Amino acid sequence: RCAAVAAAGSEPAGPGEEAGAGQQCPGPARLARLPLARVKALVKADPDVTLASQEAVFVLARATELFVETIAKDAYVYAQQGKRKTLQRKDLDNAIEAIDEFAFLEGKFLLGFSWFQYFL
Repeated sequence: RCAAVAAAGSEPAGPGEEAGAGQQCPGPARLARLPLARVKALVKADPDVTLASQEAVFVLARATELFVETIAKDAYVYAQQGKRKTLQRKDLDNAIEAIDEFAFLEGKFLLGFSWFQYFL
């Protein structure tokens, strides 16, 4: 257990066990998984943007992560219906077509543009 968990008292130490004994705390968790430098480069590529603070870049990166996570989970439902574990383009298309929140993507999603190339 980490010191923060031990201090919170969510799991009391057992008899003869020191709080945190034998366990390593993980390193600091990254708040954003997308590379912020790449996100900033994409933001700066917009001619309407002159300046972007680090906070704004972080918020955009985090919002993008949440969006990708949401659409992937919804698309995975369609992959499971097809008895597959791998997402395919048709799964994303089905999710976009079926879920109202993705209506803004209808007819536009991944049409010949590899947006993910910027994150590789």
